[in-house]
Amino acid sequence: MSTTSLPTPDHAPRLREALLAADFTADGLLDLLGAPAYAALARSETVPALRATRGDTPLEALVRLFLLQSPVPEERAAAALPLAEALESGWVVRDERSIRATVDVRPYGGPEGQDWFIVSDLGCAVGGASGASGQGEGVVLGVGGASTTLAGLTVRTAVGRALDIGTGSGIQALHAAQHATRVTATDLNPRALGFTRLTLALSGAPAAELREGSLFEPAGDETYDLIVSNPPFVISPGARLTYRDGGMGGDDLCRTLVQQTGARLSRGGFAHFLANWQHVEGEEWQDRLRSWVPRGCDAWIVQREVQDVTQYAELWLRDSGDHQRAPEAYAARYEAWLDEFEARRTKAVGFGWITLRKTDAERPSVIVEEWPHPVEQPLGETVRAHFARQDFLRTHDDAALLAGHFVLAPEVVQEQVGLPGAEDPEHVVLRQNRGMRRATKVDAVGAGFAGVCDGTLSAGRILDAIAQLMGEDAVLLRDRTPQAIRLLVEEGFLAPAPAPR
Repeated sequence: MSTTSLPTPDHAPRLREALLAADFTADGLLDLLGAPAYAALARSETVPALRATRGDTPLEALVRLFLLQSPVPEERAAAALPLAEALESGWVVRDERSIRATVDVRPYGGPEGQDWFIVSDLGCAVGGASGASGQGEGVVLGVGGASTTLAGLTVRTAVGRALDIGTGSGIQALHAAQHATRVTATDLNPRALGFTRLTLALSGAPAAELREGSLFEPAGDETYDLIVSNPPFVISPGARLTYRDGGMGGDDLCRTLVQQTGARLSRGGFAHFLANWQHVEGEEWQDRLRSWVPRGCDAWIVQREVQDVTQYAELWLRDSGDHQRAPEAYAARYEAWLDEFEARRTKAVGFGWITLRKTDAERPSVIVEEWPHPVEQPLGETVRAHFARQDFLRTHDDAALLAGHFVLAPEVVQEQVGLPGAEDPEHVVLRQNRGMRRATKVDAVGAGFAGVCDGTLSAGRILDAIAQLMGEDAVLLRDRTPQAIRLLVEEGFLAPAPAPR
């Protein structure tokens, strides 16, 4: 673990002013570097950015200092920073006549255009986990794809208390601070808590309550309206790297986190997690995940990706830099991963999202699905609407469904698929252009029904009209259609509308 002391937040407001004055922001970086160098920076490739920052402006000096870890002459640093304060509080140090940064500082654009800064260990602000190869076990990463995915999934309604478990560099706590009265951030690594303090201070956000410990241990007996966690979910033989390896066998850490959440959520509260889970021989992965869901919680679990055990081992061996070791050492590490999977009868590993909502419903809704297709972030409103629809569906039997009024979701379009010149399409597809971007086949009745759902007529009256037009028995049509309506509502193609007065 790194023993380097962290900066103090004492002069963070002055430093923030200087960064903003120099346009050291997400937009400012894109303008300075250009799209190719900016994209390369996100892949941990720094050469294009170094070439683009050979001038003498304050912004170029800041990029070299805090993103590229390249020392700059003292006079250039003094033109870009309140240098005395930055030295005093430890953000930079003097190295002969040059100044170098002690931490990575990465500009990050908030959801409403805020200019935020994520502070992390040197070499770990860009490129996510790929920037951590060869670092110590207590390294604290900056923003990666997993971090932004979780932030985009989270329901952003105003709440009283929010909890960020395994806060790392503090990005989830930073987001939560915008809509929670009180934010608590925990981490097993005390260094991570220090970085969270710096991230919040440099971003101009309210301070969080910082607690050291594993999972819910530091949270005491308190309950929360929002719980988020991007935990160390990697299924590995051992716990070498704190930021990724949970130290429990298999997927036990993710299972424990999910199962313990039920007792910590306030009624109506949401919990959002990223997780890995094992695909075990002789067991359905969906059943495995359903068994994790705590009593009294609705759940929506989405598997986004599956890797076989060799792909998975190779991914994380590269992450830790083991592929750069001697061939014998690499082979031994690889064997250890495969031994672990064989002992647990694991044939593959899934990755995805787990969302829980505390409910007092008699029969909670638990949906486990696979959706590897592109989605449109942010998805927080999509997630909130999903659970609202579950509330509606479980309180409406078929008769109530037929009496209900519905509207077609605004982003849904209809596609007709068939041979050119054919009189009728082979099938009709309803497609969402936003959110989960689902598509579903419907028959002529389903297409006609969806097309006239504007909230004016009840579902039953629409079906009666379709029956008359198609020459079908209205009673039989009313009998067989509610299940199809239920599915269209569940997947977000149709939304309940209040009955007109």
